[in-house]
This record gives sequence, C-alpha cells and structure tokens, in this order.
Amino acid sequence: MTIANAILPHIPYLRRFARSLTGRQESGDAYVAAVLESLIADPSSFPSDLDPRVALYRVFSKVWNSVGANGAAARTPVSGDATVSLVDRRIEAMMPIPRQAFLLVSVEGFTPHQAGQILQRSASEIHADLDEAGREIAEQVATDILIIEDEPLIALDLESIVTAVGHRVMGVARTKTEAEAMVKRRKPGLILADVQLADGSSGLDAVREILQTMDLPVIFITAYPEQVLTGHRPEPTFLIPKPFQQDTVRTIISQALFFDVRARNIDKPAVPAESRP
Repeated sequence: MTIANAILPHIPYLRRFARSLTGRQESGDAYVAAVLESLIADPSSFPSDLDPRVALYRVFSKVWNSVGANGAAARTPVSGDATVSLVDRRIEAMMPIPRQAFLLVSVEGFTPHQAGQILQRSASEIHADLDEAGREIAEQVATDILIIEDEPLIALDLESIVTAVGHRVMGVARTKTEAEAMVKRRKPGLILADVQLADGSSGLDAVREILQTMDLPVIFITAYPEQVLTGHRPEPTFLIPKPFQQDTVRTIISQALFFDVRARNIDKPAVPAESRP
C-alpha cells in the first residue's frame, strides 16, 4: 500500500486536530498541507513501522513542533479573532505539549500509548502531560463536583483526585436520598456516581432524577458497567470501571468538562470584543 492510500482516510481527522491546535480552519489546513508536502518531498520521513494514522500524526507533530512559536508557553488566550470560540481560546491557552496530549486522547481517540508514540514521549511523560492538561482545564472551568459513593475509602480517593486538579467537592452522598437532597441545596457542575449504594438504592436512579431538572455532565464509576449500558437515559458518555486508576479519573473529568463546555458553546456566534458589555 502506498503512503497516499494509507493516510487518505485519516486526513479529515488530521484537519480536525490541526484546527483544534490553531483555533482556525485556514491555519490548520495550512499545517496539514505542509505535512503532505513534506511527505511528497521525503517519503522516508513516514514511520512505516507504526499504524498509518499514528504515523501521520507523528509527522504532523514534528512539523508543528518545529515551529518555534508553537512551542511557546501561552498562559492566556492569544487569538484576537472574534470568530474563535471560547473553547478554542481555552485550548489555545494551555501549555503546548499537554494541549497536544489532551487533544490526541480526548478528541482524536488515541490511547495514551499511541499519544506517546505520536509525540515521542514516554508513558510517564504522557501521563504527566495529561495531568497537567487536567489542571489547566480546571483553572479555566473549575467546578463543584458531587460524589455519589458509599465506600468511604473510594470516596476519599475520589475527593483527593478532584481537589488535586483544582475542583471543589460539594459533598459526598452515600444514598440516592442524600444525593437528591444535596442537589436541591446547590447545583453541581459535574457528578461522579457509583451505581450500587449503601442502602440498596441506585446511583443510576439518583442521576436519572437529577437530570430531570438540570443538565450537567455525569461520570459513572462502577464495577457493574452492564447495569449502566442499557440503551436508556442516562446512557453514560463517560464510564470508568472499578478498580480505577487515578490518572484515568483525572483525564475523564477533564474530558467531561471540556466536552460539556464545547456542547454548550457549539454553534454560538462569537461576539466581537467591541460588542461585549
């Protein structure tokens, strides 16, 4: 199979990734064009020992990171273009390598191992990058998180994970009744929910009741995923099986908040600076 045939199905996804990095379609497409030109000029630069999609993204990564400005640390959003969305500005404000690692895993669907192959980073470096991305997202969209969990040690573990990346724990509910009472007093920005609770009640039922009156992201953390994957609402976008890894929970929290913000901002026209109050 030729390089052209191998990479052709992946070009649309590479354009999406490039657009997420640059914040603008025109700039993203210019980088993709530069990648294709580099492969035409030097086919040997394509790492044929890797999966074709991973290999294509690695070539892109080399081109992107070879531009000095792309490696600069941007601690505040830098695009002045009024057509750039709030989410894109937040992504743009992240440190360069964590931004790339987060987008590769959260948007492009690569595993951390594949992201490491693309960025030529070790497993420990990639996990550190994802942790940093989680902290940077939390700085921008820090929120109150409700934990629905009946096991005290697991609840403590989740509390430490949540607070370590900059979020706040608004409470820990051990039963469906406790969860509903907490939400009536104060709306959370995200819920971490177990399925089977201490008194025989269901975290799934608690979430179902909560989502009838408010819309917010939910992450189920359970040893019984088959009880959640039923095809009925709330069918989870985010599910973590027990036992869980801390870095998995941190990454999924970042994904949930990122995609929630993206969904709430999608199709909203940007407001030019001079029109803002």
